[in-house]
Amino acid sequence: MNTCSGVARRAIPALILGLPALARAQGWPPRPLVVATTAMVAELARGIGGEEFAVETLMGEGVDPHLYRPTRADLARLLRADLILCNGLRLEGRMGDVLERAAATRPVIAVAEIIPPARRRAHPEYPDAPDPHLWMDPLLWAECAAPVAAALARLRPGFDTAPGLAALRGRLEEFAAYARRAFEPLPAERRLLVTAHDAFGYFGQRFGMELASIQGLSTEAEASLARIESLVALLVERRVPAVFPETSVPDRAVRALIEGAGARGHRVALGGALFSDSLGRPGTYRGTYEGMLDHNITTIARALGGDAPERGLRGQL
Repeated sequence: MNTCSGVARRAIPALILGLPALARAQGWPPRPLVVATTAMVAELARGIGGEEFAVETLMGEGVDPHLYRPTRADLARLLRADLILCNGLRLEGRMGDVLERAAATRPVIAVAEIIPPARRRAHPEYPDAPDPHLWMDPLLWAECAAPVAAALARLRPGFDTAPGLAALRGRLEEFAAYARRAFEPLPAERRLLVTAHDAFGYFGQRFGMELASIQGLSTEAEASLARIESLVALLVERRVPAVFPETSVPDRAVRALIEGAGARGHRVALGGALFSDSLGRPGTYRGTYEGMLDHNITTIARALGGDAPERGLRGQL
């Protein structure tokens, strides 16, 4: 009988439970807790702060932030946070009151709101609600990292956020250059990106893609039959080869476009599902912001006839 291993198994949980007290006794500062509403926002904190901060995300894989309602567990996590990061611009529409109450006792930073109103994408139907999907443009998202770096520095005096911020911005500039190369071969008529909802506007502005979506900025609105019919006509007229579902939005309406175009004699492929309002599975490459960019750019380029390697910029898809 191996008594040593038995003692060790019993001792390990006690040791783990005792680590916080040991850290305090040794003067080790505990890692500040940063809670982000979405994985895209959380990735900014991780990219800048590394292991110096404990970063948690409220909304997981495939969750639609437009429709998300916070749970009691979410409220408890927010109350434990030293810093709360959200996207802002009404993306977390149903969390507004909760975030406002939390701001009374701890800093709450809406990262996308650093972009001046004049540079935000407007929507003709909602003049007071700009497009919140800024993370679709990696260069705009790099700008949104600045308030995160400032908040982390305040949270951990003496920690230098400049190297992490500079490295993050460099990587996002690399992905912007990759997208420009991948889309360069596309003729004008192929530069049409048809998606489930209007989440790719900033992406289109940055990379010269025309956008057409079934739903508007929020997924709460239902797609109308007239909208489906007009998009089918556009697909047939422009001979668009593919349309794209999204991982956080049901694909019924996208499939209706394919059927409608087929009935008019034009074959349209179902392009790979794009990440719009959430990232992929945690712990995977696609579960990171950069992996999401790589997946989306590569998927769009290959489906429309651009020039992108099958496994993406980093060879990890």
